[in-house]
Amino acid sequence: MNLTVAITGASGAVLCQELLRAVDSDDRVERVHFVASENSLRVIAEELGVSGRAGLLEKLLGASPKKITQHSDSDIGAQIASGSYPGNGMIILPCSMGTLATIANGLANSLITRAADVTLKERRPLLLCVRETPFNRIHLRNMSLIAEAGAVIFPVMPAFYNKPADSTEMARQFAYRVLAHIGLPQPGAYVWKADE
Repeated sequence: MNLTVAITGASGAVLCQELLRAVDSDDRVERVHFVASENSLRVIAEELGVSGRAGLLEKLLGASPKKITQHSDSDIGAQIASGSYPGNGMIILPCSMGTLATIANGLANSLITRAADVTLKERRPLLLCVRETPFNRIHLRNMSLIAEAGAVIFPVMPAFYNKPADSTEMARQFAYRVLAHIGLPQPGAYVWKADE
């Protein structure tokens, strides 16, 4: 698979960190294009203690990336901004309501929103892992609008039935659920088994 992963300025940087670690070590994934919005950099710094764009992937992964390439959100000439570039889908984790609104209304004014627009027009999977509560009517209308256009709204709602040991395990299991949704089930993912 050839994926695009983006992080925007909503809380939950650890979710994207766990997803990046999973795709970087997944043999089924050939290449990952990663884009961090300007606002996400502040959230990453506050939540993970990782600052700056330079060396961001190495800091998030704890090692040099094997197959992830980082792009600036202002680089609208990157490959993922074109429908002719062969991609298999895009995940925005977490997705802020501002990013959701921009995509839902067709305002492709950054690499993240342009890549999402391209993903929709090419009928590829687009997963928007929204992170906000409570939702107001504008949020709900924008989510309805983008779902009608073909995106999947995948709210950041961690599970508790697997009895996670800590918040990192909770984030990891959520990331695994997102990846399973696009056809990349992960070893170590918790799968509910009914009592027999």
